[in-house]
Amino acid sequence: MLSVLRDRTYRHLFLAQTVALTGTGLATVALALLAYDLAGGQAAAVLGTALALKMTAYVGLAPLAGVLARRMPRRTLLVGADLVRLLAALVLPFVDRVWQVYALVLLLQAASAVFTPAFQATIPRVLPQEGDYTRALTLSRLAYDLESLASPVLAAALLALMPYGWLFAGTAAGFLLSALLVLPLRLPADADDSDHDRDGRRDAGRGRGRDRDLGHDRDRDHGHRRPPGPASARVLGVRVFLATPRLRALLALDLAVAAAGALVLVDTVVLVQGGLGRPAGDVSLALAAYGAGSMTVALLLPRVLGRTGDRALMLPAAGALASALGLLTAGLASGWAGAHPTAAWPALLALWLCLGAATSAVLTPGGRLLRRSAAAADLPGLFAAHFSLSHGCWLLTYPLAGWLASRAGLAASAAALGAVALAAALAAARLWPRRDPEELAHTHPELPVGHPHMADAPDGGPARVHVHAFRIDALHRHWPTPAR
Repeated sequence: MLSVLRDRTYRHLFLAQTVALTGTGLATVALALLAYDLAGGQAAAVLGTALALKMTAYVGLAPLAGVLARRMPRRTLLVGADLVRLLAALVLPFVDRVWQVYALVLLLQAASAVFTPAFQATIPRVLPQEGDYTRALTLSRLAYDLESLASPVLAAALLALMPYGWLFAGTAAGFLLSALLVLPLRLPADADDSDHDRDGRRDAGRGRGRDRDLGHDRDRDHGHRRPPGPASARVLGVRVFLATPRLRALLALDLAVAAAGALVLVDTVVLVQGGLGRPAGDVSLALAAYGAGSMTVALLLPRVLGRTGDRALMLPAAGALASALGLLTAGLASGWAGAHPTAAWPALLALWLCLGAATSAVLTPGGRLLRRSAAAADLPGLFAAHFSLSHGCWLLTYPLAGWLASRAGLAASAAALGAVALAAALAAARLWPRRDPEELAHTHPELPVGHPHMADAPDGGPARVHVHAFRIDALHRHWPTPAR
């Protein structure tokens, strides 16, 4: 898994991601404590609103990231976003009004909404081999887990020595180091128009005739045409996402993850400090348990995915999220947690550990599905679309977690989010075909021997059967018959 770190460019990008996410993890803990300090029992509502504003920035601006990635040098885009986030983090310790928290969170996350999809779309161009990219996805998942594991543990240690406001200084330091690591790199540019034109000429033959073996209709979008311009690039990723069955299922799985994650990130501070009466440092420990579960699964995934496949892993994990939320609802609604606070604390840590493990099992393979579902030139738009659509799920669940907890209690919040996770898991199982091929064998008897489209056909045989990757992009579509 660590072999991909031999690539200097990826090594710098991974380290930049790691330090930035470590700083972001410190900010997550500090923001929760700041909300509790400013609003007390209404902290869940404040935190839910602040995180909903974060998702608003992601949903609104992430579709533009693909366009910016095409127009601006990737290095300039990433470094500029880091500097904006640094400035916002430096100001946060000095706020004393709730609206100021909202404004700075919105600014910081607007920069993240530009940074993250551009960063994600860069990795498959730096590591084009499938095996290397899978290892990079695992390392990326581990980097994200530092936000949930190492950062809360570090925050707990720092809180014993200094006020929580200083945690924001650590956040700023993380963004500064990230910018310095990206600055000396020469990052690969997106495919230019000539690449698209070559793809268009190669793909033009794919739309001729009908795939008689698989019953494919002729694709009316084939032909010699130029790639989409910047305006259409904004929506191309969303079109590809919604046109692909497995990606629609991925969006449902994102909703299940958002339901569980929103409860953890929004309600933990109220549950630990208000419900169980534990000190502020234990908020960090609860979040660290969530991260520990996620990191454990991420380390095991490369071997597991090779044996089970994405669908067989991700769907049961989504069911586990719903089950864990159901257990939490039962414990809170019955009053067991309040009546047995000593036993409730280790039970909460174990439950958060399970939620983190299931979350990682859903999220980590997601990049593999995206990479297999689009041409290389369309990956920035597709990653931006996924970033926006998935965070739209969080935009729904963050306020649900915060406002319900403040108005109806933690049990009602857990019950509602558990119902959302269950419905999303069932929808994903329905949307994702049981047989979801990456490549399709088909014939083109109308094409002459030696046609460029038949370059991968074995010996150009009389039936002229060949296999090519099942991808949906701006120029070419092959639709498999859904099998359930």
